[in-house]
Amino acid sequence: MNRRNLLKTLSLTVGASIVGTEVLAKIGERSFLYNIPDNPNHKSLDKPVTAITIGAGNRGMVYGGFAAKFTDQIKIIGVAEPNSFRNDRYAKIHNILAENRLNTWEDVFKRPKFADAVIISTPDNLHYEPCMKALAMGYDILLEKPIAPTEKECRDILNLAKKNNRIVAVCHVLRYAPYFVKMKELIANGAIGEVISIQHFEPIEHTHMAHSYVRGNWHNSKETTPIILAKSCHDLDIVKWVINKPSKKISAMGDLKWFRKENAPQGSTARCTDGCKIERECPYSAIKEYVELNKRTSVFDVPAGIKDRKGFITEKLKTTNYGRCVYRMENDQPDHYVTNIQFADSVTASFSMEAFTSYHGRRTRVMGSMGDLVGDMTELVHYDFRTRKDTKFVPKAEDVEEYKNSGHGGGDWLLVRDFVQAVAQKNPALLTSTIDESIESHVMGFMAEESRKKNKVMDIKM
Repeated sequence: MNRRNLLKTLSLTVGASIVGTEVLAKIGERSFLYNIPDNPNHKSLDKPVTAITIGAGNRGMVYGGFAAKFTDQIKIIGVAEPNSFRNDRYAKIHNILAENRLNTWEDVFKRPKFADAVIISTPDNLHYEPCMKALAMGYDILLEKPIAPTEKECRDILNLAKKNNRIVAVCHVLRYAPYFVKMKELIANGAIGEVISIQHFEPIEHTHMAHSYVRGNWHNSKETTPIILAKSCHDLDIVKWVINKPSKKISAMGDLKWFRKENAPQGSTARCTDGCKIERECPYSAIKEYVELNKRTSVFDVPAGIKDRKGFITEKLKTTNYGRCVYRMENDQPDHYVTNIQFADSVTASFSMEAFTSYHGRRTRVMGSMGDLVGDMTELVHYDFRTRKDTKFVPKAEDVEEYKNSGHGGGDWLLVRDFVQAVAQKNPALLTSTIDESIESHVMGFMAEESRKKNKVMDIKM
């Protein structure tokens, strides 16, 4: 079926007004594969935007990956990273000059401004100071979420960005994922009538929880940020974004139930490598996860071409938190968290973040007066109450090859693409996640955490 006939068929199927994204193919009865077309407001660039990456870990590599592939759009000319392995790796990928390879974020700002933008992908507690300094010096900024660890710091960044007329793009990458773009489009164009309620679910997956929020960098909320922000500010943001209504009230409950010292099995030891008697049957065995299954090993900075990879990782388990027993960490992040939100126009939403699942990938149900939407990021099904028929939309996106399991549905690189255009054209309207647009969901997160701790419903004041 050619594209014109396909669009005609789709218009007849679900109503002409809700066809906006480009349909690639009809893949079954009432099933369509689609992608997000190029923004007509994007322009060819005379020269690439230049950027400095502050923090060359996982997220810095993801955003830098776009620059490595699309060299005509953005060029990384500097890096600040204290980890020498990561600094070397990043500099090699982007051919960064020796004088632009810096150790700390402070080193970047000791020099006069030498790029168009900075990418801030440092740990959560190191977002605020480099962002404020970058704004003061006139840089545009791609800022990894969460914006900052406190509401005051978030508002400080917002105010300085407005004062200095700079772009701050918050990495709420789900706003750029074709799956959620289609969901928002359908809702905005009346496919389900008036939105009544939303149920949104983030299954973290049990070993991901153990890796990042029990053993990993975000295990202690006091040293980083609460899990509702560190992991799920994406989710609060996407719920707010797709329904496009202001939030009014929020309540939350949750706790750290399982990953506690009193739940440590008899015979377990401080580390999985210490001769733990139940290691072979433990679902959180570091030896199984990192050595045998070779999962999530980027945290170990394994040198390329190493002969004994397993031996190298095993030694790391003996000296880092990643080898410690999950029941004996200094962790305090809740392993289950439920949130209820009241939006304007009597729209309600419930959000649940759960550690104990065998799967990941966000699930969403949107209930409307004339239909509903049900999806899991691999497909989105629209059911029309009037026709009593459903239509399935399957998103197609170029996801980051190394991070296909990120759960971001291709949004990472689509965000960078729009950021480059916004900086080049000096037009923040080309972005959907500027700090002006993104700060409300952060306030929702701060209020949710206060609600959880105080056991009360919190008003959301913007």
